[in-house]
Amino acid sequence: MDREGKTAVVGEFQDKFRTATMAVVTDYRGLSVGKMTQLRCDIREAAGEYRIAKNNLVRLAIRETSYQPLEDLLTGPNGWVFAYDDPVSLSKALVKFTDQNEELTIKGAVLDGALLEPVQVKGLASLPSLPELQAQVLSLMQAPASQLLRTIQEPGSQLVRLLDALKEGKE
Repeated sequence: MDREGKTAVVGEFQDKFRTATMAVVTDYRGLSVGKMTQLRCDIREAAGEYRIAKNNLVRLAIRETSYQPLEDLLTGPNGWVFAYDDPVSLSKALVKFTDQNEELTIKGAVLDGALLEPVQVKGLASLPSLPELQAQVLSLMQAPASQLLRTIQEPGSQLVRLLDALKEGKE
């Protein structure tokens, strides 16, 4: 790769680090081409991207960014997973793939400037995703209103049941 190509790769990775909400470093040694393709598809479905680049180029790209703590993990061949939307759903997809394919290992990640160990990435995958959390919050917000509505309707319902019982008794 010539100097212009290397500069382009560094610039591309700098853009990815600027827009990503989370970056994960993986060791992909032993993965076949078919499994690598499956990994890329799984990550793409979770609004992420899987890229491979030389460690020296990535070192240049992460300088003076919140992802600089990952520099210590840049040994051997590394694959980079970038989360652009929900880091939890991407973590779920990545952990599911690593559970099915022992060749892929998670080395570490950075989320909101904090370095995460592989165990913490797996813990992140056990959390509910953003849409699930939104649904839970919405149901909690609706619970008082529905409880109030039931309370308001209950006297009328009792009266109707009483009249119905009286009607049944006269027949």
